[in-house]
Amino acid sequence: MTVAELSVSSDADLASLSRLRERLNLALRGKADVVELVLVCLLSNGHLLLEDKPGLGKTTLAKSLASGIGGRFARCQCTPDLLPSDMTGFNIFNQSSHEFEFRQGPVFAEVLLVDEINRATPRTQSALLEAMAERQVTVDTRRYTLSSQFFVIATQNPIDQHGTYPLPEAQLDRFAMKMSVGYPGHADEVNMLQDAVGSSYRVTDEQPVLELQQLNRIQESVAALSVASSVQDYLVRLAHESRCHASIALGLSPRGLLTWQRVAQSRAWLLGRNFVTPDDVQDVAQPVLSVRLGLEATEASSVIQEILSRVPVPEYEA
Repeated sequence: MTVAELSVSSDADLASLSRLRERLNLALRGKADVVELVLVCLLSNGHLLLEDKPGLGKTTLAKSLASGIGGRFARCQCTPDLLPSDMTGFNIFNQSSHEFEFRQGPVFAEVLLVDEINRATPRTQSALLEAMAERQVTVDTRRYTLSSQFFVIATQNPIDQHGTYPLPEAQLDRFAMKMSVGYPGHADEVNMLQDAVGSSYRVTDEQPVLELQQLNRIQESVAALSVASSVQDYLVRLAHESRCHASIALGLSPRGLLTWQRVAQSRAWLLGRNFVTPDDVQDVAQPVLSVRLGLEATEASSVIQEILSRVPVPEYEA
């Protein structure tokens, strides 16, 4: 299959994504914009950081996503005593065979929910960093390959910062996007309460709507999506603007720039296009830049808008 054929959104793939979108919207009421960004992050083969208060449906969202793609789901609750081996796995001696056997950790899943990631120690965070960056883990000098669809959804509470270990810039840069879920609207919460009465529904009861092989093919299509030189020049100019902005100590890295392009490709693919426009770049700027500019949420929003306003938007013809 050629690059041109890969980059075209097929009707079957878009239909499967539409069904997955519907399922996630049922799991996360009244948050269609958040669901759309989760899909964008998934198709870009990145990882997602959710910074928000507890109880807003982040776990339900992750479980629904895993069941929707027919993937394994794992959850890891981070605490200061969590060891790297608790995340990656460990060798245990088998008394019967007199050999060591490897017991897989939660990273050997397609969708991993890492709750309160900033409560894990830097050593454990580093173990997760290798898994996120390389899709592999090293245990006792031996490497183990993770799923090619390995997708991390990490959470951190922006309110309670006691006993936490702030994520270093290197690990933050491994996340493709950061965003908040927020509270649902009044009508959505009423509907949620009504549906909960007498219900025995479980996320795991649902059948997959998107197979893992299909997801892998879509991610390859996203990576092959056409990006014009004018759009790439626009991206580089925006990155340079972030590096010289007075409010930003550490501007966008080349790795972050590559991530921005890939997320923009994913956004274009979901809209049924086989090319990226400046609008796609702008639409994903907030979640992509907010995770890597080292700014508070309120300040990041205004600074990112300022960066976008300073760089002329190129004229684009498909």
